[in-house]
Amino acid sequence: MQEYIKIHIADNVAVALEELEAGTVVKTGNEKVMLTQTVPAGHKFTIKAINKNDRIIKYGFPIGYAKEDMGPGIWIHTHNIITTLGDILDYSYRPSYTEIAPTKKACFKGYRRPDGRVGIRNEIWIIPTVGCVNSIAVSMEKQAVPFIAGSVEAVVAFPHPYGCSQLGDDQENTRQILADLVKHPNAGGILVLGLGCENSSIEELKSYIGPYDERRVKFLQCQDVEDEMEEGLALLEKLIHYAGSLKREEIEAGELIVGMKCGGSDGLSGITANPLVGSFSDRLISKGGTTILTEVPEMFGAETLLMNRCRNEEIFFKTVAMINNFKKYFADYNQPIYENPSPGNKKGGISTLEDKSLGCTQKSGSAPVSGVLDYGDIVKTKGLNLLSGPGNDLVAATALAAAGAHIILFTTGRGTPFASPVPTIKIASNTPLSQKKANWIDFNAGQLVEGTGREELTERLFQYVFEVASGRKVKAELAGYHDMAIFKKGVTL
Repeated sequence: MQEYIKIHIADNVAVALEELEAGTVVKTGNEKVMLTQTVPAGHKFTIKAINKNDRIIKYGFPIGYAKEDMGPGIWIHTHNIITTLGDILDYSYRPSYTEIAPTKKACFKGYRRPDGRVGIRNEIWIIPTVGCVNSIAVSMEKQAVPFIAGSVEAVVAFPHPYGCSQLGDDQENTRQILADLVKHPNAGGILVLGLGCENSSIEELKSYIGPYDERRVKFLQCQDVEDEMEEGLALLEKLIHYAGSLKREEIEAGELIVGMKCGGSDGLSGITANPLVGSFSDRLISKGGTTILTEVPEMFGAETLLMNRCRNEEIFFKTVAMINNFKKYFADYNQPIYENPSPGNKKGGISTLEDKSLGCTQKSGSAPVSGVLDYGDIVKTKGLNLLSGPGNDLVAATALAAAGAHIILFTTGRGTPFASPVPTIKIASNTPLSQKKANWIDFNAGQLVEGTGREELTERLFQYVFEVASGRKVKAELAGYHDMAIFKKGVTL
């Protein structure tokens, strides 16, 4: 395994791939550098002299300013680097992108729904309209297990604390996300479970859902019946009977939608896992497929790279609005825009938001940006899409699922057990994590710094994703985990 890596020719820092003790001599180009301090794995060190206020360069771009004069071999982290970023900015469109060339056909085994859309799971979902019926939904999930038959894979309840005492955009978010999940093709059947006195009642939610297949979607308002459990289980039996008769069939790759998210990043995330997902994104797009990148705050500092890849000015201006509107959201709540990275990120070697963002956005690969989605929108444009959403893992992953993602690729350097409404593939940035948390991690991108080539590992990931799309369970599914969270922003009455 390599001990360190200089990512870009223009960089004035390198990254330790394992802990390097003080006194270690590293060679970069024709120069030898002796480390004056121990550098933890994933952290940066100077490979040339850097003066106070000089830019520190990683990935070929600035990730911050030096707080002090530093010679070669100095550990670089939060103690001696400061962000270069400002607040809301004006941007200019400077298009710079290359189209992804088409590649040969690929297929997976999925479920073709009556409306023409495709799912990769055939689950029965119980979706509460309000948190007051969460316990009923969870109890129904457990009691319905003996009814599972045919091709139905699971009965899953999605409890949440929302649906009442909300106002404005906050209430709209809840209604839209719940409606999006009702329409998600990974569910062969849906039971919408209401109380009867909530703001986001069943009748209200129906206007967001629009036309629906009565065989696939059932509704139960608990205050209207004597025994909600008996009524609910009877409806679930009907849904299972309908969905259980459905069969997988061959589906072309162009109909697969994959969300991309990272969390608990470390210093290797931008070197291994995120670039690997970017390569996967390009490959799926080359076959006519769709990918979605979210977590807008983790685009700050790298946003111009995405803006210049926008296919046209209309998409560029939507991207600008997405970035600046999210900055305004921070400002409206009197919070610092650049209060990031997290403690776990810092421990893993990420020093500034630019450092994090330049690594994070590598999940987008090199494809042009073809669409920009507001929170709650469902994707309609093939290719690479940007989705407005926060960095929070559960909220962002739920937003990706609600936007139509069949699968989420979740890269991590620290590890996490969480799930989402759709299969969530955990991709480790480093081999020790994949070995230590084998019950969480589905794929090891750390192999990229252990001799495995990018092309080979991309092909392995591509094949694995298509196995998951065809029914293979990821670790979170095997553990029975299903999570969801809605973007909370507003007053609670």
